[in-house]
Amino acid sequence: MIKKRIFILGIGLITLAACQPKPPQQKKNILLICVDDLRPELKSFGADYIYSPHIDSLAAKGMRFGRHYVNAPSCGPSRFTLLTGKYGPPGNNALFLRAAKMQKGEEKLDPSLPEWLKANGYTTVSVGKVSHHPGGRGGADWDDSTQVEMPGAWDKHLLPVGDWQHPRGVMHGSANGEIRKVASEMDVFQHFDGDDHSYPDGTIAAEAIHQLKQLTTSKMPFLLAVGIIKPHLPFGAPKNYYDHYANVSLPKIKYPEKPHGKTTWHASGEFMKYNRWGKDPNTDRAFADEVRRHYAAAVSYADAQVGKILAALKQSGVDKNTIVVLWGDHGWHLGEHAIWGKHSLFEEALHAPLIIHYPGMKNSGSQTEALVETLDLFPTLCELAGIEIPSFVQGVSLKNILDDPRQKGHPVVAYTNRATTLRTETHRIVLHKEGQVELYDHRSLAKETQNIADQYPQVVTELKNEMSTKLKH
Repeated sequence: MIKKRIFILGIGLITLAACQPKPPQQKKNILLICVDDLRPELKSFGADYIYSPHIDSLAAKGMRFGRHYVNAPSCGPSRFTLLTGKYGPPGNNALFLRAAKMQKGEEKLDPSLPEWLKANGYTTVSVGKVSHHPGGRGGADWDDSTQVEMPGAWDKHLLPVGDWQHPRGVMHGSANGEIRKVASEMDVFQHFDGDDHSYPDGTIAAEAIHQLKQLTTSKMPFLLAVGIIKPHLPFGAPKNYYDHYANVSLPKIKYPEKPHGKTTWHASGEFMKYNRWGKDPNTDRAFADEVRRHYAAAVSYADAQVGKILAALKQSGVDKNTIVVLWGDHGWHLGEHAIWGKHSLFEEALHAPLIIHYPGMKNSGSQTEALVETLDLFPTLCELAGIEIPSFVQGVSLKNILDDPRQKGHPVVAYTNRATTLRTETHRIVLHKEGQVELYDHRSLAKETQNIADQYPQVVTELKNEMSTKLKH
């Protein structure tokens, strides 16, 4: 009888325990690392001569998106799509225009990604260049707290200026506090025999680690967005990073000729206005190679800062519940089509690295060739974090591709103030406001050097319709 009572009591306790509500699953943290002007010039993306061990290590754990394209070849509008999940204005002031509408109350605007996460219980912190202005403020020196780039988005939006006096100084800073005043008096590249704090990103990474330590003491989930500035112009890095490339044989520049006809080619004004010692990389191969070595050194320097942040995340222990995204805000021409910069609608300006890693992912260390765009990151992060995907976002979640890298992607759109492009699996079409059309076949060896629009009017019509349909949605 006693045994029977004990048995019945045990069954009752098990039943009672089964009926108890389970504690809510902790929401996943998000670490978003934005790297400025980073084309897929990384070893994990096929650039074998590049020294990028920390980003490559992340790629070895996550998924590399080999055909990720940004929605605009400039910092401001590209970051607008990342942070709002919507197409927006084509200029670098895109987020400031949105802020002006919010402050005037002209219309009800949909929340940005950090606002949406805040509404779902997240603490949101940005450090460095996450929106267009490092630190997220306007004014003459980008430090006016009355001019906020993303009102209501961040619990903290921070930029330690160190020796560079103010955020504008940080943005174009060279070694040891040198600030760009007149671009022609500032060297387009340099390397300095000093530590990582010789350049602004060393200080940005240190602040990001400090904020990470604070965030991990809270029970609230967090979004920590960190913006690394290099390899943005001017190309500067501590000498030890340049030393990786001092004697490296660089691959040949693909398609180095200036294109014929109407294109979005430009004269590389941002690059050419710096002090170049009277040299032109389009005609001076030795100088071109030095530019490329210094760009590579800046990539390795940025990679080191990413490594410090990832190491701090692992040391904290919260990496087991944190989604990590590394995103390049656009590509950068290194002489292709005789361009040294971004701002075109060629492949080189729009193709940028994207790596996603999250706890328990099925396909660690894999790569997908699915076409995806920056617009897709907002819904992807929501789904991975277990948060409702808002109806207003214009991208699609990439969770199905993360689950199966063989899944197809989708055509992607990008734009400047002069033209709009659609990239499909096989073609790129560019529509100019004046009516001209470019059509390139990526199955051909010519790639984006031979405009075939006149030869294939049927393809032009089909892609125009496809672009129109996509932009309506």
